[in-house]
Amino acid sequence: MKKVTFVSMIIALVITAFTVGSCKKSDKTTPAPMPTLYDSLGGTAMVPDPSNAGQMIEKGRLLIRNIIDSTIFVIAGDTALNGHFTTLLAEVGSGNLTGFEALSKNLTDFVAVGTGAKDYTYGGKSMVAAHDPAQNSRMNGKADNSDFNAFEVDLFAGAGKAGVPSTTPALISVGKIVESLRTQVVQQ
Repeated sequence: MKKVTFVSMIIALVITAFTVGSCKKSDKTTPAPMPTLYDSLGGTAMVPDPSNAGQMIEKGRLLIRNIIDSTIFVIAGDTALNGHFTTLLAEVGSGNLTGFEALSKNLTDFVAVGTGAKDYTYGGKSMVAAHDPAQNSRMNGKADNSDFNAFEVDLFAGAGKAGVPSTTPALISVGKIVESLRTQVVQQ
């Protein structure tokens, strides 16, 4: 009986020491923040910006911008969608890139913020307003579900052109975010 009591006391002391030690550790350390989707897209590490010599850009933002720009070019060639962007296409066709640059920046900001970037803000229109020709003169017609489906296909094609395989977990997560916007974009 003494052996059992002695062993029980040793076990209780070990458990108590471990528990007290664990409590002290957790009081001194703060758990690391959960990585965001933006982090998995490259995060805040600064890299040279290939589009702006001598400037640096966050790696996550660069990847998002590359995907956005590639997707815009895919859409420009997609007869199922490019009719919605006649103003933009006419500008680019005449050598005026200001509309393209504004769209690229707005979409890059939107996706960066939506994936957890802390260093950017989105100042563009709501998704409803951006896709409503009555509120956005640059839109040529309202989108329907087939347009949205085509956009999703073009998004993954654009990502592929930017070197991101469609099976990349982070890109699949971005695709889920895009899908969650369907009810705001589809207005027909």
